[in-house]
Amino acid sequence: MTMTGPGTVSYDPYDVAVDADPYPVFKRLRDEAPLYYNEQYDFYAVSRFDDVRDVTRDWKTFISGKGTVLELLKRGSDIPPGTILFEDPPTHDLHRGLLSRVFTPRRMREIEPLVRQFCARSLDPLVGTGRFDFILDLAAEMPMRTIGMLLGIPEEDQRAHRDRLDRGLRLDDGGLPEVPAADESLERFASYIEWRVEHPSDDLMTELLNAEFDDYTGVRRKLSREEVLGYISLLAGAGNETTTRLIGWAGKVLAEHPEQRAQLVADPSLIPGAVEELLRYESPSPVQARYVTREVELHGHRIPAGSALLALTASGNRDERKFADPDLFDIHRDIDQHLAFGYGIHFCLGSHLARLEGRIALEEVLERFPTWDVDWDHAVQAHTSTVRGWDRLPVVVT
Repeated sequence: MTMTGPGTVSYDPYDVAVDADPYPVFKRLRDEAPLYYNEQYDFYAVSRFDDVRDVTRDWKTFISGKGTVLELLKRGSDIPPGTILFEDPPTHDLHRGLLSRVFTPRRMREIEPLVRQFCARSLDPLVGTGRFDFILDLAAEMPMRTIGMLLGIPEEDQRAHRDRLDRGLRLDDGGLPEVPAADESLERFASYIEWRVEHPSDDLMTELLNAEFDDYTGVRRKLSREEVLGYISLLAGAGNETTTRLIGWAGKVLAEHPEQRAQLVADPSLIPGAVEELLRYESPSPVQARYVTREVELHGHRIPAGSALLALTASGNRDERKFADPDLFDIHRDIDQHLAFGYGIHFCLGSHLARLEGRIALEEVLERFPTWDVDWDHAVQAHTSTVRGWDRLPVVVT
């Protein structure tokens, strides 16, 4: 079983052609090179379900603290405190514990009617027009508004931050992307945090500013302004991007499977299961990077300490060793576990919110637009180093 060599599969995570449809390459990786090495960018990759799960579970060997995006890890970018995706225990556990107070069942129940109201306001004016855009008319705005309601920050600042991250990680020209620098959107977040100190409210920002905890040194304290800014920046970006991509994939995949879409229209109780299958079938966050702290052996090959390793989540979710007919989309599939939200200590804190948003978006769309076809002449796929999805997905209501 080869890792690399003449005639073996090649995987370039910055190749826009591969990003457009990575699954043929992923299948070859799983079959021919389950431990893959890329000499150009100097990283290893695992692609099978069990390997992706085990890597993300072993946080001591495969750490997140040097970055979970390959270009951040390779360039040694500074990670601000509070960015829990890029932290390891004990700091990670401390910050995650504080942030978990946000995504409680109570908060999810409170926010559901507000999310539904926004969907209705967005979609109702489009009824009877014969077309709409899954991204521009709904998916790009709804997650941003939802996170804004939780954070308590203005929409325009959310939008500026989202657009900054999207520009910085695009793969339009291929190659290793530049790491985006801090800009005005972060400065405005910082200013708003200071304003919220003097004007507390029932939102996440106020809760983070007032939270007292014992840090890993045993000192009782509150979060620093820098830590709060790290939290807010992380949520504003990650919470927008992945859910936007999920809703976009729903528009495309259900257009390609009209018989299953009709089943969802007839029985909306199937929608939560359809959301899980969408997450497996087209994982919005397809790859995560880790830094290897000690030499390990996998599939008969040595991975040196200090290496960068990519866990190919989207490949693991299409692994024949885990899922029967994995390239078949099936809303009735019995999924005991998928990897779309990660695994282990970094399992996505916002998974319940993403599921809620995906479910409500589908319920509201299908109620108004039971059938549609994608307008492929005007659809535009997004290409970034961290998420897969669509910039524009216009559809014609049939």
